Amino acid sequence: MFLYKKAKTQENRLEDYAGQLQKVNEETEKRVQEAEEKLKIQKKEALLSAKESMQNERQEFEQEVKQRRQELSRFENRLLEKEEKMEAKIQSVTERENELAKKLDELYEKEDYLADLILKQTQELERISGISSEEAKRILLEQMEKELKLEAAQLIRDNENYIKETSNAKAREILSSTMQRCAIDQVVESTVSVVNLPNDEMKGRIIGREGRNIRALETLTGVDLIIDDTPEAVVLSSFDPIRREVARVALEKLISDGRIHPVRIEDMVNKAQEEIEELMYKEGEAAYLSLGIMNLHNEIIKTLGRLYYRTSYGQNVLKHSMEVGNIAASIALEIGADVELAKRAGLLHDIGKALDQDQEGTHVQLGVDFARKFGESEAVIHCIEAHHDNITANTVEAELIKIADALSAGRPGARRDTLEIYIKRIKKLEEIATSYEGIKRSFAVQAGREVRVMVQPQSFDDVAASKLARDIAKRIESEMDYPGQIRVTVVREVRTTEIAK
Repeated sequence: MFLYKKAKTQENRLEDYAGQLQKVNEETEKRVQEAEEKLKIQKKEALLSAKESMQNERQEFEQEVKQRRQELSRFENRLLEKEEKMEAKIQSVTERENELAKKLDELYEKEDYLADLILKQTQELERISGISSEEAKRILLEQMEKELKLEAAQLIRDNENYIKETSNAKAREILSSTMQRCAIDQVVESTVSVVNLPNDEMKGRIIGREGRNIRALETLTGVDLIIDDTPEAVVLSSFDPIRREVARVALEKLISDGRIHPVRIEDMVNKAQEEIEELMYKEGEAAYLSLGIMNLHNEIIKTLGRLYYRTSYGQNVLKHSMEVGNIAASIALEIGADVELAKRAGLLHDIGKALDQDQEGTHVQLGVDFARKFGESEAVIHCIEAHHDNITANTVEAELIKIADALSAGRPGARRDTLEIYIKRIKKLEEIATSYEGIKRSFAVQAGREVRVMVQPQSFDDVAASKLARDIAKRIESEMDYPGQIRVTVVREVRTTEIAK
């Protein structure tokens, strides 16, 4: 019985499950049908939307095609207009070419006619004159050459007189004013320095035991110490003024200190080198500040200071450079040139002389390379390179540096010139002057600043005398080195004497 009831209960449960399952199936079919209907509706809507979008795009495409066709039509019209214009121009050019061809043919005909006419006239002239056209041409050219020579000589004399009348006074005024404002004392130095001693016993202490002190001092400074019978004095000899100054300062310190031995000598030489380096920098700084120059590189200032101990023909190169800067600036102010450039280039024009004892090359090339290395302008570099005519000066300031350099070096008392060099220059001037034919005598006067040439009057006319003066001047410029300028005067004297009875 129990089993029956249990089976009955299970059967009822199965029936309930079956009923629920049927309901679920029915509901599922219903939802599937609804989904299918919705899907159909969505498909229809999507299809309609796609058709509508396609229609819009088609309309837009048709509109764009229409616009493109209109643009193409406009381009075609423009091209047609241009083609028509080009055809018209071509036709016009063709017509002009035809006209020019006709005119050219006419010109050729006229040219042939004129050539025949000229030939006939030439033949007739040759027949009448009795000379050929080549001879007539030669005679005419000779006559014209003579006339041109006379006119050229007269023009040269007129121009020289005009230039002398108008420029000499102004030039003298500018140069005299400049020299008065820029006069700098020149220190004439030699290759020796003298150190005074408190007593002669100090000489033995300087020499040291077996000469060790004097050897140490000479080795460290590179200077020769000359200890002779001169009372209470020691002579320092060296071609390097900086080394000589270091040795002088070191020796004076040793004498003042009283302790003289190799170790102390080395210390004093090092201190003296430091003092000289500091002094050279101060001298270089004072030089460029006194000229009012700005923005100089420190290495340039140091190298300028080395010129304080450099001399050229006995003339202090730093003082000379300052004087050149002042002279060039004064002249530049008078003539309207660049004053600052003239100052800067004048101060730096000989900076290579601070380097030529340690490096190979001329002081001009060393100065150019040094200035370029430390950022100087090409205008300054050109002035440095041109101041000894290594290249042609192509600026006013470069010419001013040459003039100022010659003025500073050539003025009386500026440089110490040896008698031998002076005599050689005088002889060379007279040799150049007398090397031409027809010269009577020549004299170098005014300490070699002028050469006067006496010529035979029958061998030279006025034109030839002017040409001789220029030729001699050119040879002097090319064959000699000299400060300043040399005047060449050709004297052609004709004397006629009659006796009244």
